[in-house]
Amino acid sequence: MTDSSFLSITRSGYDAVADAYVERSRGELAAKPLDRALLAAFAETARADGLGPVADIGCGWGRITAYLHGLGLEVFGIDLSPGMLALARQEFPELRFEEGSMTGLDLPDGSLGGVLAYYSFIHIPPVRQPEVFAEFHRLLAPGGHLMLAFQVGDEQCHLTEAFGRAVELDYHRLSPDNVAELLHQAGFAVHTRVQREPERAEATPHAYLLARRPPEGDPL
Repeated sequence: MTDSSFLSITRSGYDAVADAYVERSRGELAAKPLDRALLAAFAETARADGLGPVADIGCGWGRITAYLHGLGLEVFGIDLSPGMLALARQEFPELRFEEGSMTGLDLPDGSLGGVLAYYSFIHIPPVRQPEVFAEFHRLLAPGGHLMLAFQVGDEQCHLTEAFGRAVELDYHRLSPDNVAELLHQAGFAVHTRVQREPERAEATPHAYLLARRPPEGDPL
């Protein structure tokens, strides 16, 4: 795989399933009280610190962006897929959505008070994850907050079908300990780790990590 081919594969995969993905995931958050609680904790701390807007990176059709907005955050969405972004703008015209890749965003250093990557950085090959976490660190103001969500495991998965559509899409299940160590190496202090068991048709546990770029002068 070339340096950028995984981006093209991911973009094309989500473009292909965008409308079906919306219909499948509409209302899904209402059945996930733990996710809502953790998102609320992330939103409360980011709002209280008031260090800048929050970026929902890998926002898809904007459902989590809109949820955070409803919790009082200044938030905008970023996604790789033009198809997903078109639906996000249609569903939530009052919110801001931009096209971009988490491997390198055209935003100033320290311009964000929070970064959310909710089941989105799973498409980044492990060898590129340190680069992505360094980018998150660059974007966050000192004291800024980060939340990640992902499936737990140690394998790469390849989809050739999703939501009844033919696709080529790769994603990675990850070790919470390994992700926490990468975050530490990137300059983050991980303060919360939550892992839950599979629910309904899920195949693996799911993990949530909350971290912070330490304020200036604070140790990791």
